[in-house]
Amino acid sequence: MQTNRSILLRGRYATVGDYVALTKPRVMSLVVFTALVGLMVAPGDIDPFAGMAAILCIAAGAGAAGALNMWYDADIDAVMARTAMRPIPGGRVSRSEALVFGLTLGVCAVLALGTLLNLAAAALLAFTIFFYVVVYTMWLKRRTPQNIVIGGAAGALPPVIGWVAATGNGGIEPLILFLIIFLWTPPHFWALSLNLAGEYTRAGVPMLPVVAGRAETGRQILLYSVFLALISLLPWALGFAGAIYGAAAAILGAIMVFLSSQVHRSDDKQRRPARRLFAFSILYLVLLFGVLLMNATPYAQPR
Repeated sequence: MQTNRSILLRGRYATVGDYVALTKPRVMSLVVFTALVGLMVAPGDIDPFAGMAAILCIAAGAGAAGALNMWYDADIDAVMARTAMRPIPGGRVSRSEALVFGLTLGVCAVLALGTLLNLAAAALLAFTIFFYVVVYTMWLKRRTPQNIVIGGAAGALPPVIGWVAATGNGGIEPLILFLIIFLWTPPHFWALSLNLAGEYTRAGVPMLPVVAGRAETGRQILLYSVFLALISLLPWALGFAGAIYGAAAAILGAIMVFLSSQVHRSDDKQRRPARRLFAFSILYLVLLFGVLLMNATPYAQPR
């Protein structure tokens, strides 16, 4: 039935909006924001033009990864209600068009970042796209319930790319930012997948709720949230951020752990705790990185 609908809809011409949808703009917005924070809190001053170029390149790279993810996962998207009307299963863009679009956008993003900023940042962006598309999408997603845990490394790299774009090198600070997003990803995504376990089962994707059940997923969500709350305090503890950030991290972390404990205690009939945690997890990351941006400790070290 889905195939027939796609064939009927294929007569439509793709619009600019369809290609924008391929880039997963909502996901991209978080990627761009965390990359911006990494860029802005890095030591030294960066030329405004170079900073804007870096953010645009990172956004394009994230969009390319999203398009290539949709290209490969079109069969999965077609059988899940949440994704059935994406451009490819909706019949508005063909898989070959999405593939060409994603590859072109990715190559241009990497080349531009290397030309306008530095090769280290460009190499890191290329690795991030590769990791998300090949390691996560093509390899892990359909094979292991730890797909989100391992694959989450790709989503945790944008602030590191931003930092390296500004400085040309790494350090303990961008590693901490990486760890925060890496630990944030499982409770964020598992909270969503708890209420979509049936769809993932039909799609043949071994998400943790499908393989291990709700109780174990809730336990893992709580465990990751506790580690996240602790790691999020490191920028303050190491002097990378001020007391305002430390207080915000403590409060946001406590709320995250509390909501995760509610999910852990909930049963199969209770969907609201997982929805609340998913919604708050997005707000958590935005607020945490936003406060870090405003309360980061100035650095005097040269690039």
